Parts: sequence; C-alpha cells; structure tokens
Amino acid sequence: MSIPETPGDGAPAAAGESDLPPVDAPAEDPGTGLGPDASVEELIVVLERVTAERDGYLDQLRRNQAEFENIRKRLTKQAADAAGRAVEQFAERLLPVLDACDSAIGHGATDVEPVYAALLGTLEKEGLGRVAGVGEPFDPNHHEAVFHEPAEEGDDVTVVVEVLRPGYTWHERTLRPSMVRVRG
Repeated sequence: MSIPETPGDGAPAAAGESDLPPVDAPAEDPGTGLGPDASVEELIVVLERVTAERDGYLDQLRRNQAEFENIRKRLTKQAADAAGRAVEQFAERLLPVLDACDSAIGHGATDVEPVYAALLGTLEKEGLGRVAGVGEPFDPNHHEAVFHEPAEEGDDVTVVVEVLRPGYTWHERTLRPSMVRVRG
C-alpha cells in the first residue's frame, strides 16, 4: 500500500494533514470582505450599504407590483370595453330585425307581435332604449330630420311630428338616430 503524495512538495502527506485551512482559522466574509477582526466603523459602513441595497430592492419591488396592478386593471377594463362594444355591435345588427317586425305589425301581422316584444324586451334588459318620438322637442343628437314643416303660430321650438324610422340608444348613447319629420 502506498502513501498518497500531496501535490506541491512531493512528500507524502502525514496522517490527518490536508491542503485545507484549519476549521478554526479566521476567514474573510465573501459578501462584505471583512474579517472577524473588523472594526465597528467598518461594520456600520457595511450595514448601511446593505440596508441601502435592501431598500432599493424593496422600492423596485413595490414599483413593479404597482405597475403590474395598473397593467392588470387596464387589461381588465379593455376586455370589458371590448365585450361591451361587441354586444353593442350585435344589438346594432339586430335593429333591421326590429324594423321589419315593427313594419309587419304596422301592416297588420299580429302574429309577429310576441316575437317583437320578446326581442325588444331582451335587448332593453341589456341596455337598449327607444328614442323619444312624436311631440318631443327635436334633438339633433337623437333625431335625424328628413322632412321639415313650417312652424305654426306659438311654436317656439322645433318639435317631432312623425317618426319615420325609430331610433335607439345603447346605455344612454345614441345607437341610431330616429328618422323624423319636424315642425318649427
């Protein structure tokens, strides 16, 4: 059996000897570069540096959290807005169906009334509203005047006298203006 040699001096290592420093030998702290005999002032300087670094990381973490929360809120709002626009566009595409039902009822097709009432009722629950009609003051935000009659004596405001095509609102925003005949 041969005795292992230590690399360096070529002599065999004695039993119990190794190249490692003894366990109780003072070592430098790799994070601070300070040894066990560092002065209080050096330790205070290191502590202040580490505390400032910690505070910087904490501040950055808080900023990242706030930015993430703002992005999450913005994306949630954008998704809700997109869904609302999609429903609004769908309701707008159904307006010709309401017009057809309205026209059929006007021509005496009473069997269309339940379908019209159910469709209109469902859309009203979601936010559809009808623009005010005959006898109401003309509002260019809700009415489209296609015929104009001269004012009668005592008329000081333009008034809707006939609705040619009903108008609708969606959550208080005009979806389609009423096509009307006005006087005034």
